[in-house]
Amino acid sequence: MSTLWSPFVHDLVPYVPGEQPRIENLVKLNTNEHPYGPSPKALAAMQVALTDDLRLYPDPSSTKLRQAMAARVGLEASQVFVGNGSDEVLAHAFNAFFRQPEAILFPDITYSFYKVYAQLFDIRYELVPLNQDLAIDPADYAKANGGVIFPNPNAPTGCLLPLASIRAVLTANPTRVVIIDEAYIDFGGDSAVSLVNEFDNLLVTQTLSKSRALAGLRVGMAFGQRHLIDALERVKDSFNSYPLGRLAQAGAQAAIEDEGYFQSTCDMVIMQRNSLVAQLQRRGFEVLPSAANFVLAKHPAFAGAALCAGLREQAVLVRHFATPRISDYLRITVGTPDQHKALLTALDELLA
Repeated sequence: MSTLWSPFVHDLVPYVPGEQPRIENLVKLNTNEHPYGPSPKALAAMQVALTDDLRLYPDPSSTKLRQAMAARVGLEASQVFVGNGSDEVLAHAFNAFFRQPEAILFPDITYSFYKVYAQLFDIRYELVPLNQDLAIDPADYAKANGGVIFPNPNAPTGCLLPLASIRAVLTANPTRVVIIDEAYIDFGGDSAVSLVNEFDNLLVTQTLSKSRALAGLRVGMAFGQRHLIDALERVKDSFNSYPLGRLAQAGAQAAIEDEGYFQSTCDMVIMQRNSLVAQLQRRGFEVLPSAANFVLAKHPAFAGAALCAGLREQAVLVRHFATPRISDYLRITVGTPDQHKALLTALDELLA
């Protein structure tokens, strides 16, 4: 049937998500899912929304949800855009801002979906190498480009840039859109949303998949000045004018408004991350400084692929990337104490 494809489909290299196997007693630390589950208020709100009204189309603008998101960060609802997970929001942003004559810039080690979108939308790109510490250097983005995008904290390294560095990148690119992908910002960083009203070229994307534990709901958002949101809405309404269903809007709004649960579970993840780093270091691992809900770690005496395969044989899943400079690292999601105990027990057996 491949002869019936559009020609460009043959050349696409799709994004490969983390493995989602069905293994008995699996310890799943490979896809950065939240270990503690969503807000009970979010679950209750979705139950309330589960009515005959599902026969009706949802609010295409997700008005109440956008108002709740805006109120939390001190912006206007008109400065908020929502979509089916931050991946869809990013896709719309690539279409809206990055189809420029010049190549866009993003790190050589980063979220691999950026390459996929660039290829899908025929966008030229230039990979900017991370520095010797596997961190982003803002000075590397002060050159001609068609736009800039990177995660903060970066993925899969977990390394964080301070707001002063974000400001430097924005200042160096006044005529191009700079997208800061903040999927993991709630686990240890200061959000660049505080800079939205100051910089008309800043778009900040976030998701409810990580810190709100709603990966299965598929809700993402973007914050920016109104002219940027207008562009995203034009693209969205030319693609899918009803991106979020009634249940998603109800659950997402309740999750955003349940600040107490959000803060307490983020604190728990941070505490468990610190504990995991200490335990790995005791076993000789080198661990990059992480502000995310995962860590990137390597052992000087063992290949990353071998450790990953050995852990899988013991029903412990972590993520390995066959990528230059990080091929000996494992990306390990922060889990519960019991999950960490299983991980460390399996590692002890392999290291022995």
